[in-house]
Amino acid sequence: MKLKTALITGATSGIGKATAEIFAKNNIQLVLCGRRNQRLIELKNELSKLTNVAILQFDVSKKEEVFNAIQSLPTAFQKIDILINNAGNAHGLSTIQDGDTDDWDAMIDINVKGLLYVSKAILPQMVERNEGFVVNIGSIAGKEVYPNGNVYCASKYAVNALNKAMRLDLNKHNIRVSAIHPGAVETEFSEVRFKGDKEKASNVYKGFNALQANDIAEIIYFVISRPAHVNIEDLIVYPTAQASATVLHRE
Repeated sequence: MKLKTALITGATSGIGKATAEIFAKNNIQLVLCGRRNQRLIELKNELSKLTNVAILQFDVSKKEEVFNAIQSLPTAFQKIDILINNAGNAHGLSTIQDGDTDDWDAMIDINVKGLLYVSKAILPQMVERNEGFVVNIGSIAGKEVYPNGNVYCASKYAVNALNKAMRLDLNKHNIRVSAIHPGAVETEFSEVRFKGDKEKASNVYKGFNALQANDIAEIIYFVISRPAHVNIEDLIVYPTAQASATVLHRE
């Protein structure tokens, strides 16, 4: 039986890496994408013991890089059955009037345009075959705006809208589309948001049990492993201590 192939963006850390690990354990062939080549190589070496793995180094925000990389895939990896649009970032936590326009550009380029570029590179082949599965990783920030979240929230609201639009446009082509919207997940995310300030980043997760990357990865695997007639449209996932984007009980 031919293995299904999943392409995962942002595969070098956090949710993307955890998803790659779970998929590998479940005999799914992998195309792992990221910017950090050494991490991609290390992950390929680890997961190749379980499944077939190809790696692509590119920045999702660079249109030509995206298309050139995906077109360069070896024949055995060219048929993408499952696309996990996971790459994303947050930069800064400022009011709109104090925001850094470079941070704004980075969030829109990666979270919105990057998702579009990768999807555009993959979706035509799914449409041609009348089958496929797309999982878009959103955020509670795409459901509720919170103070100082402005442009990050806007970018994730765009992901939420694109998820709905994809499902409508791809419906007649038998392609399933789903979104997972996590609350507080303890990954490198906050370290990026606070520009490498490890102390600030660690404070985000103090006083409660945050979600871990593996928690979300297990849910992603559950979603993509449902029978062909089942499409889980949209899931918000919180740690138990979290009740909304802004309500979080700390001990």
